[in-house]
Amino acid sequence: MIELSHITKDYGTGRNQVHAVQDVTLSIHTGEVFGIIGFSGAGKSTLVRCINLLERPTTGTVTVDGKEVTALSPKELRLARKKIGMIFQHFNLMQSRTVFSNVAYPLRGSGLDKQEIKKKVHHLLELVGIADKADAYPAQLSGGQKQRVAIARALANDPSVLLCDEATSALDPQTTKAILQLLKNLNQTLGITIVVITHEMEVVKKICDRVAVMEHGHVVEQGDVFNVFANPRQDVTKSFIQTTSNLRHIEDLISEDSPVARLEPGQLIARLSYVQRNVSEPLISTVSRKFDISLNIIFADIAIVQNAPIGGTVAIISGEPHQIAQAIDYLLERNVNVEVIKDARSAA
Repeated sequence: MIELSHITKDYGTGRNQVHAVQDVTLSIHTGEVFGIIGFSGAGKSTLVRCINLLERPTTGTVTVDGKEVTALSPKELRLARKKIGMIFQHFNLMQSRTVFSNVAYPLRGSGLDKQEIKKKVHHLLELVGIADKADAYPAQLSGGQKQRVAIARALANDPSVLLCDEATSALDPQTTKAILQLLKNLNQTLGITIVVITHEMEVVKKICDRVAVMEHGHVVEQGDVFNVFANPRQDVTKSFIQTTSNLRHIEDLISEDSPVARLEPGQLIARLSYVQRNVSEPLISTVSRKFDISLNIIFADIAIVQNAPIGGTVAIISGEPHQIAQAIDYLLERNVNVEVIKDARSAA
């Protein structure tokens, strides 16, 4: 659906030149939810604006649904943009117009008569769950309701692509969850391709099929969501995981000499992380019984991503040294990464 080929976007000239996006090539498949994640200044919002040419790339080509939009005339580009909906962090609604008028606005010049527009707008408002707000004004709505209006407006011209630029960043967690569920439902029911720009890993884990990680204008890592977050290769990806996982708190506890992280001779602290999708057996209880060891869980952080567990546990492991070694080998064979954080076996 979307092909970005060697996209570069520069601002300014000479010593003041900023390389916002640098030689990015991406393929986004028809009907998928594709996430682009990065910290502030990574270039992700600039990149998504290159898709509909709100920002024209300095070099490179953009192809959407078989059309090279970077080669279109101004008139052709206006028509092509109708099939690329977009929603923003701050909604961008017209405050002086009702909800109905905001959603109807993109249908000007569509060839539909007033009755057809009315029918379509009410259908869109039902689709996003705010049919009862047609006559309200944006100032009377909550943040989540405003974003639903923005989504309905973006769908007015039956787009094949929906671009979401930090669309949940201004919303509280509960509202974010509802909006993400709405986007996922729209993706499934309409078959619309969705591109999600975010700095929040939870957003990507919740609804995306694949993800690209950006840093300093480059895409440094990409793939399906589970593999990228289960086996992060780049430091920036690892940083994202650390911001949302409490499994990294064990290092703080050790450095603080917390009683929770103190070991008896023969014990060790290990971080167990799922690295493949096929982990299904109850591994903690299995290794405890099979190898006659005990695992005292300090932290656990497991989420279901693409129908598979991702995350893991931090535990103090006690037992005979050879039994502990066999248990670790057993876990490794079953695609569980075992990272020994603190080891007191030599003191036994």
